[in-house]
Amino acid sequence: MDFDHIDQLSREINKTIESLNLGELENERANLKGKSEAADFWHDNKKASKIMQKLSELNEEINTWNTLQKEINEIHELASLKDEDLYKDIENQLKETEKKYKKIKNELAFSGPHDKNGAIISIYAGAGGTDAQDWAQMLLRMYTRWAEISKSKISIIDESAGDEAGIKSATIELKGSKIYGRLKGEQGVHRLVRLSPFNANNLRQTSFAKVEVLPEIDEPESIPLDESDLKIDVFRAGGHGGQSVNTTDSAVRVTHLPTKVTVTIQNERSQIQNKQTALSILRSKLAQMQIEQHKETIRDLKGPNQSAEWGSQIRNYVLHPYNMVKDLRTGFETSDTESVLDGKIDGFIEAYIENQINK
Repeated sequence: MDFDHIDQLSREINKTIESLNLGELENERANLKGKSEAADFWHDNKKASKIMQKLSELNEEINTWNTLQKEINEIHELASLKDEDLYKDIENQLKETEKKYKKIKNELAFSGPHDKNGAIISIYAGAGGTDAQDWAQMLLRMYTRWAEISKSKISIIDESAGDEAGIKSATIELKGSKIYGRLKGEQGVHRLVRLSPFNANNLRQTSFAKVEVLPEIDEPESIPLDESDLKIDVFRAGGHGGQSVNTTDSAVRVTHLPTKVTVTIQNERSQIQNKQTALSILRSKLAQMQIEQHKETIRDLKGPNQSAEWGSQIRNYVLHPYNMVKDLRTGFETSDTESVLDGKIDGFIEAYIENQINK
């Protein structure tokens, strides 16, 4: 019987529970329960539904941690008896409790304001010419395959084809539970090293692409936009484009003047559709900035630092002279580059989540 293991797990569980401040959560639950019992509670169905959903989440969270604490305390008490006839049962219960604790602890990584939402992913070819545009398309395929494997609904919002191959940029929407929470760690610069298929001498080439991960905003009113803060330009889409590129003056560019954030959409044939899509992505960009800058209101935001974003290299994909994909933040790596590029990136995702939890 590993008594030290029991003590260690008990300390970890109690420390996590203490950091969660269950007392505050219980006060919040009592407050919401009081509101739900008011006579006019269901007069506003939308507001009432949100309160009931939050109440349900709080009930589940509080009950789960209380049950876990009760289990580890029981294990501790049984182990203190030092009855060898109980050791096998204690060890089995300890394994189950530890497994449950790790699963519940991982859920703490999805405590952000939009972590349970879907995600909008934009991929931009960086330095490296045609190779970079091909690399951007490889990343687009990687995330598309991941979405298919995880049974997430995916749709292409906008796509701009490369001059010779690949894409200059693409934006996709992934719908599903906790997609943003799982994929937000993919944001940053991805670097590829390989023998170039576009070089006559087949020389080794380094290419870069930037991945931007934004939360899907399913409640537009949560990110209010002032019309006076917006500059909306309509223009004709030209040159290479993605799916269903329009031939009318329906491409839309929306600029948020206070932050200088710009969103351009040209994929839909309807100017109204393009405008709605652009505003939706703009809200997502501002929500992401709000999280990063810890600001309470949109007007407090500062414009993004593009150069800093392009300098935030997070992962290397090496296909020559050896095979290796390595995340520079977590140290997680694999030599199975083919599987990674085929969408099997959960190892990197889980490593990032665990790294954030343990910070």
